[in-house]
Amino acid sequence: MPVPAHLEFFIDPSRCIGCQACVQACRECDSHKGQTMIQLDYVDRSLSTQTVPVVCMHCDVPTCAEVCPADAIKRTEDGIVQTARKPRCIACNNCVLACPFGVPKMQTSMNLMMKCDLCYDRTSVGLMPMCATVCPSQALHYGTREEIERLRPRSMPIDTFQFGSQVIHTRVRMMVPRNDPPAAIDVTGAFDLAPAPQDMAPDPLLANLYVEEPAG
Repeated sequence: MPVPAHLEFFIDPSRCIGCQACVQACRECDSHKGQTMIQLDYVDRSLSTQTVPVVCMHCDVPTCAEVCPADAIKRTEDGIVQTARKPRCIACNNCVLACPFGVPKMQTSMNLMMKCDLCYDRTSVGLMPMCATVCPSQALHYGTREEIERLRPRSMPIDTFQFGSQVIHTRVRMMVPRNDPPAAIDVTGAFDLAPAPQDMAPDPLLANLYVEEPAG
């Protein structure tokens, strides 16, 4: 049974509070065998505690599947990019290196690449992904386009990402401010930005640190 076309997965990084509830809930998905297929990344750990959930974006043309020499990664007709099929996966790591979002993870103990498959055992029968059911801030939302527009009137979903000269369209949507939405999210554009100013107050603990004077 396919995933209903009118139900979509939305990520709103500005709402993530880093609680790890999604990470733990993912372990409970029957198809993952206790492995979590979602991770939290820090946006800029030196300056902020802000985190962002990283799940498979389910690309329309998945790079991971294109570089798999064993044809172990399949994209279903409803747009879900499946985890690698164990009988075919040769643990070559091509998909791990090729994914522009850094999603696939090689489980070396099993010689198998595993990744988010949108809880296909649940979503294909009309249930929500495990991570979306437990997110207290709704940084991860599963529902219709009409629902997300009603709940987030100041945001809009975008499904186009720019990686250098490569443009990627995804089934998973990222929420961006509605007042100035980009045509595409330039993922690597941040590499060209100047470092953020670090105007940090002196640490009072370091101020009292004893520093031994060199012998005269």
